[in-house]
Amino acid sequence: LPLEFAPGATEATGRLSLPPELRARIDRFEIEGARHAGAVSLADDGLRRREVALVAGREDREGLELLSPLYYLRKALAPNADILEGALLDLMPANPDAVVLADVATLSSAEQTALDEWVEAGGVLVRFAGPRLAASDVSRSEEAPLMPVRLRAGGRTVGGAMSWGAPKTLAPFPENSPFRGLDIPEDVNVTAQVLAQPDPTLADRVIAQLGDGTPLVTRKRLGAGQVVLFHVTANAAWSSLPLSGLFVQMLDRLAVSSTRAAPSPAELAGTIWQPVQVLDGFGRLQDAGTRPGVAGERLLDAALGPDLVPGIYEGPERRVARNVIGPETRIAASEWPARVPVEGLALAPETPLGGWLLSAALALMVADILAALALSGRLWRGGAVASVLAALALAAVSTGPAHAQASDDARAIEATSEVVLAHVLTDDPQVDDAARAGLRGLGRVLTFRTSVEPAPPIGVDLERDELAFYPMLYWPVTPDQPLPSSDAYARLNDYLRNGGLILFDTRDADIAGYGASSPNGARLQRLAAPLDIPPLEPVPEDHVLTRTFYLLSDFPGRHRGRDVWVEAAPPDAERAEGMPFRDLNDGVTPVVIGGNDWASAWAVSERGDPLFPVGRGYTGERQREMAYRFGVNLVMHVLTGNYKSDQVHVPALLERLGQ
Repeated sequence: LPLEFAPGATEATGRLSLPPELRARIDRFEIEGARHAGAVSLADDGLRRREVALVAGREDREGLELLSPLYYLRKALAPNADILEGALLDLMPANPDAVVLADVATLSSAEQTALDEWVEAGGVLVRFAGPRLAASDVSRSEEAPLMPVRLRAGGRTVGGAMSWGAPKTLAPFPENSPFRGLDIPEDVNVTAQVLAQPDPTLADRVIAQLGDGTPLVTRKRLGAGQVVLFHVTANAAWSSLPLSGLFVQMLDRLAVSSTRAAPSPAELAGTIWQPVQVLDGFGRLQDAGTRPGVAGERLLDAALGPDLVPGIYEGPERRVARNVIGPETRIAASEWPARVPVEGLALAPETPLGGWLLSAALALMVADILAALALSGRLWRGGAVASVLAALALAAVSTGPAHAQASDDARAIEATSEVVLAHVLTDDPQVDDAARAGLRGLGRVLTFRTSVEPAPPIGVDLERDELAFYPMLYWPVTPDQPLPSSDAYARLNDYLRNGGLILFDTRDADIAGYGASSPNGARLQRLAAPLDIPPLEPVPEDHVLTRTFYLLSDFPGRHRGRDVWVEAAPPDAERAEGMPFRDLNDGVTPVVIGGNDWASAWAVSERGDPLFPVGRGYTGERQREMAYRFGVNLVMHVLTGNYKSDQVHVPALLERLGQ
């Protein structure tokens, strides 16, 4: 059920319409993608399918079925309730939600007592008039306990051959009526009814009336329940109401009103409610086990805690749901004191201390040498100080190039001895750190799931580093990234022509489409202009990138929903007969271009914790998983080429070789 919140609004309303059979099976509502107890609202007995008992004054089993009052009641109530039929005293132990009496005038003392107690406990008694009720003395001189009003003797007939008036139609329902808002068909009319005696309380008890003001349906409260009287029959003898859809809606409204509301504190006082199922912090419903019961006074109002957890609690006659968020709960943003800094989830910047520590070590070494010379009495003898300082300066100057050469050699050995994933340095420390963390996370996934075990990722400087050592370069694009020199572009073109792959990531798929519609996209066009890039196309369904390791149809990162571009297939590439894929070239696409910010989705800390949020809840973690799968497919594509395409062509190759 989608909900749309207006700007600045904290509430939104949605309408969910379900058949009663499905509505009775609902046990919880939850916010999609949110995995916590606050996003779950448990349903209790309020949504269960109700039970309605039907009792007629006399069931004429040999008469026509359409003349039976219970026929119309069954048809109207069956879609919304479970129907119970039988003798009244046999039905009362089942504790139905509502009891319908069709033209039942006189009740025995036992039936009267049972109904009195049941209504006062919260039941709804619905009575229909008829010839027997009109001819009886029930509720004549004084109001009967199980009748909402006093009745006149005889009733009224209109619209017949022996009457002067025309059939009466219904008036709009009053505001205090449970039927308010229902449309009244024009063809519903009444030809006979029992009349209510005028009474000071009559106006407050009328919930439906005819056009001339005559009461049609009356109601009174009795304890926690209510008694309702239809002043017409339940069949079509006195009115056309049972033949209309309005009859079904009116009975449904009354059946809904028979559902018990949340118990009041007075009802809960002195009771113990046993937990049946409880929610954990992730919104999962679990068996309550041996948890102790909860006093009724604390069930709905006390704060949740170890001894009162959200869940379903069972009492003597019903089940009640205690949720984390109730109807009166108001959710507001946290307001922190000004002295408390509030920070988002971001990669903490690192401060390099190596140079400072090395300088401090050299200073301490000089101090140690000078102290040793001073203690030996040779500090000022023969220019010792000058000799020491000259030696230190010479060491600093002479070791610089040697150290740089050794560092370059070690870097080359490291890059060629293992598979190393590299990223292009952008002069933006935050972007470079995110790229390094992203390749670190992708490397861990490759190690756990494949035979590829990459070494720690390396950042490459396009102006000075050799690129041939790296099978793939991840190039995050920033708006102010400097353009490489002509020598760097020459090395990049050699890298692409010799099987290397560059993954360009503009990281802006959440705000821009493909092209120069964003600063990053415009910068990418300038960066890629001098490169020898072949014609591109969005990844086709049969591209090997969709199946090198995982079967994929989408390539999300931290963002999703934008095309990923690769080298276009040759114009003459056709699918061979019986083959699922086209016979494409055996090379690796030299570039992959997108903007889904894959590095942020892959990025993990040294301990393996994700550094950036992706989506929300379970849906976001699923998107992160698909981003990892795209990374695995990309690396496998770089390392194996179109190996997977060759495999699907093996049957055709063997056939050509005569095997």
